[in-house]
Parts: sequence; structure tokens; C-alpha cells
Amino acid sequence: MSSSVQTNQIPREASAMTMTPEQAAWFSDIFNRLVANVENVLLGKTFVIRLSFTALLSEGHLLLEDFPGTGKTSLARAMAQSVRGSTNRVQFTPDLLPGDITGVSIYDQGAGEFEFHRGPIFANIVLADEINRASPKTQAALLEVMEEGRVTVDGVSHGVGAPFMVIATQNPIEQAGTYRLPEAQLDRFIMKASIGYPDHASTIRILEGAGTKAHDVILPPIATAEVIVEMGALARTVHVDPSINDYVSRLIDGTRSATEVRLGASVRGALALIRTAKTLAAANGRHYVIPDDVKALAEPVLAHRLVLDPEAEFDGVTAPSVISQILIETPPPTDRQAV
Repeated sequence: MSSSVQTNQIPREASAMTMTPEQAAWFSDIFNRLVANVENVLLGKTFVIRLSFTALLSEGHLLLEDFPGTGKTSLARAMAQSVRGSTNRVQFTPDLLPGDITGVSIYDQGAGEFEFHRGPIFANIVLADEINRASPKTQAALLEVMEEGRVTVDGVSHGVGAPFMVIATQNPIEQAGTYRLPEAQLDRFIMKASIGYPDHASTIRILEGAGTKAHDVILPPIATAEVIVEMGALARTVHVDPSINDYVSRLIDGTRSATEVRLGASVRGALALIRTAKTLAAANGRHYVIPDDVKALAEPVLAHRLVLDPEAEFDGVTAPSVISQILIETPPPTDRQAV
């Protein structure tokens, strides 16, 4: 076992009710080492890697909308290796059936009973590649597992384990024959992000290592899956001042009252913003949330949940620009509220 894994012992001396500064420092150290480890494969993409681990430790799922060849599969593999977890990749196609993802029951003649054969959804990190190419029925099967954390076949539930995270991808080009995710299903992803193309310096480093295939790179584990589960539980204990809750509520109200928006963010979006802000605060070594945590996550957490007015879209308005304007117009809290 790697020595880096052996030292990942969470400080136990503090109350379990609220994270302590010592626990925040421990959390930040592990988080930053996880990010640095994955960056050995996904060069120059620190921001999206941090978002990905924030989603994982917030017990959520990530939607990546990006062009082919930007490293989506490498991200999933590298994250799984870093947490000593399993990973599966599912290529979504129009003929993919729900059972191809969740698994099926097959009759065993020798035993005289049906035996459940697990599908690729049973992994710690699951890459659902080009999710918009599968039928709505298959999409719904995946999203149900994401929400419930278990597969139910023939009345029997099978837990997918923990940690569990789906990284779903959408290709913004070649939209013919695809099935767009409904807004209600988009709402189930805690974040939406984009890896994007590497910058010039990162491209040079990638080309220098062109002799090594991405699948041949084996990263050392930084933490075990059990430690990741503990970190997720610990992140939930980060303190959130009532003024932060009020700030998030005002931001959500702003998405609903904006003239360019036909459908604003839901309560699920508000909860997602608080959950991820807690994780980001701990990742930054703090046991409490500040307004900057909320601001940093407002776009990746909220933008994909907005439905814009068609006329506004025609005029070139985008969901990220709406979120940016709402952040400008909504003053953050400057003082803590008395409890």
C-alpha cells in the first residue's frame, strides 16, 4: 500500500457536529494532492479537476459538454486511480437498452434460479459518453440510478456502492439523431463544466509525451475509496452562516426574476450550491463558507438549470452571462447574522 494512502487519517479529536480547523487542513491537503495527481494526466486543467473532485465529494454527478479528444475519459480514469476505485465507460448509442447499463437477471439452469449480472453502472466512477445519443428510456434508467444510488431488478435492490459518481458527456457538435436531455434531468447533475482545449504550454508538454498512450499511464493512489466517503461526510459538517443561506436564496430568486429567463433555478439547485460551497470551503482549508465560495460555483452549479427565453437566446444571451449579471446585481453579505 502506498505510504500516501497510509497517512490519510482523519483528525478525530473534534466534535462530529461541525468541522474544525484541523479537519479542514487535513481535508485541504488530501484534496490538493488528488488534484495534483490527476493533473499529471490532464495537463493545465486545474480548475475543471477541482470542480470534478468537488462534485465527487459533494456526492453529486458531473455533466461535461465538450468537443471530442479533450480528455474526458482520461479524467474519469485518473480520478478512479487516485481514489483507488473502479471505473467503467459506457458509450451511449441509440440502440443501447436500460439493461445494458444497470444489468440483467439471467436464469441459471444449474441453480434453478435467476442470477443478477451487474452492468457497467457498478463502479465508483462511471463515464457515460455522449449521453444524448441514447433513447430517453435509457437516459432515464441512468438518471434513476444516479438519484437513488441503487439498481432495482425484479424487485431486488442492488446498491452501486460508494463513492459513486457519473461523469456524463455531451458533444456540442453533430446533433443529428441525438436526444436532448430534458431540463428536469439536467437538474439532477450537480454541476456542468467543460474541459476545453489545452493552452500552448500544456500542448507542448502533451506532444513531448506523445510516445506514451494515455491508457498506459498508471497514477499512484492518493486516498482510498473509504477515505473519500469520510471526506464527503466531513464536508457536510462545514459551517454555513445564515447570511450565506440568505445570499444563496437571493441568487436563486434572481434567476427566477431575470427577464431573459423563462425558468429559473430550482430548490435542488439552491441545495446543490450550498453543498458544493461547503466542499470548496474545506478544499480551501476553511471550516466555514464565505461568499467567494458561492460566487466561484454559481455558474457551474446553476447555469445548466436555467431555461432562457427564446428571444433572449436569439439575441445572443447565454445562461453563464445571466448568472454573471445576477452576481453583479446581488450584493454578498458583509456581516455574519446572529443565530
